Amino acid sequence: MLIIFDSNIKVIMVKKFFLAFSIFVVSILFAQKNNDQQSVAEVSEKLRLAMISGDKAVLESLILPELTYGHSGGHIDDAKEFVEKLVSKKSNFLTIENTNQNIQIVDKTAIVRNHLFAKTADLGKEPGEVSLDILYVWQKTKNGWKLLARQAVKVEKKK
Repeated sequence: MLIIFDSNIKVIMVKKFFLAFSIFVVSILFAQKNNDQQSVAEVSEKLRLAMISGDKAVLESLILPELTYGHSGGHIDDAKEFVEKLVSKKSNFLTIENTNQNIQIVDKTAIVRNHLFAKTADLGKEPGEVSLDILYVWQKTKNGWKLLARQAVKVEKKK
């Protein structure tokens, strides 16, 4: 009887160990996802500020060479064109306000959606305003989160 009692205690202790270990692993994964969401929010803010300032070094540090940057009018920029337009002020944002931001992490990819309202003063054009819904795709690299894709769409007018 004593041997059975010891065996039951061992089984119970092993079960408790695995339960505690499982809770620990889930906690770490949850914390990592929250850290990733915070990191993506921070890099998204850096991008917003760099798009206003036109700081070439910062812009280049936030994007991947494979960047595809879709405008609401249908034109698509590559990484070089995206940076060049902002640095030269051909695309000149005076202000950018991002609202209703949603960040979803899937493995090493972040999907960010938000609404962008901006005041612009593009080179050779009259000052204007844009109101767009934006989809960003960020990829986690060894050097942090980098922008891989961005697509803007004009906001649907409510009927």
